[in-house]
Amino acid sequence: MRTKNIELVLSPPEPHFVGDGFRVHNFIPGGYRADMVRMNPFILLDYGAKHYFPPTDQVRGVGVHPHRGFETVTIAYKGSVAHHDSTGEHGVIGPGDVQWMTAASGILHKEYHEKEFSRAGGEMQMVQLWVNLPARDKMSAPKYQSLTNDQIQKVLLEGNGGIVEVIAGSYRDVVGSATTFSPVNLLNVRLNMASGADFSFPSDFNTALLVVEGQVTVNKTEEVLTNHFALFQNDGEAFTIETTDGAIVLVMSGEDLKEPIVAHGPFVMNTRQEIVQAFEDFQKGKFGYLAD
Repeated sequence: MRTKNIELVLSPPEPHFVGDGFRVHNFIPGGYRADMVRMNPFILLDYGAKHYFPPTDQVRGVGVHPHRGFETVTIAYKGSVAHHDSTGEHGVIGPGDVQWMTAASGILHKEYHEKEFSRAGGEMQMVQLWVNLPARDKMSAPKYQSLTNDQIQKVLLEGNGGIVEVIAGSYRDVVGSATTFSPVNLLNVRLNMASGADFSFPSDFNTALLVVEGQVTVNKTEEVLTNHFALFQNDGEAFTIETTDGAIVLVMSGEDLKEPIVAHGPFVMNTRQEIVQAFEDFQKGKFGYLAD
């Protein structure tokens, strides 16, 4: 099996706020050579590195806004986030939990700091991914998957090396908890001290990793530090990650949809006309209703 080598390592871009509740570094599409087309089906990656929010009685977050044509995946490492959407779904995720929302034909939602977390204050650390939908599924019905950590399938690594949480796809024949519309592997890798793990994905899958805690060495040669993003070449299948002091790494690999991407704000479709239609449908109230 051929080695999958690193193409580039990105340091965290300058942070910005999404709403007033999420301070994020945008790696996709902001990263050099890590844009929507290069990383399709991963068309956005906002990483909220650890940031302290003082106690408040005010609601911090992002108000009601629309989406169409893709899925949002929110992974919580620290803090607690609440969600409501126009299909009537709602929930709260905390450390180790995942929220997978399929916007598809259109949805309104809002995300904000959970009430008790806001009152107490604390560190927030989150990842939000946008996962593109194939053209055939962009106008399917919206849905919502809330995965608490105890619902996520896990693989124990040998020698007390740690745990691989299989959010989607598979790892060592363990199938992930989330359902997807195209082949997507999303793994939360929690490595103990002096340990490592090996991975294998098809060479033509777009593959990357984000180091959430600690630092790792990839293929025994390339160091990737905390809060850094590593993009792999499409030149092989297998790679290894190792750590000395322990690490948390988000690994993503997905089949390139090889379809046109036309994006504007909260809508990601295949043609300009579909974007125009999305705005018209939103203005006509076809995405449902959700109170501020």
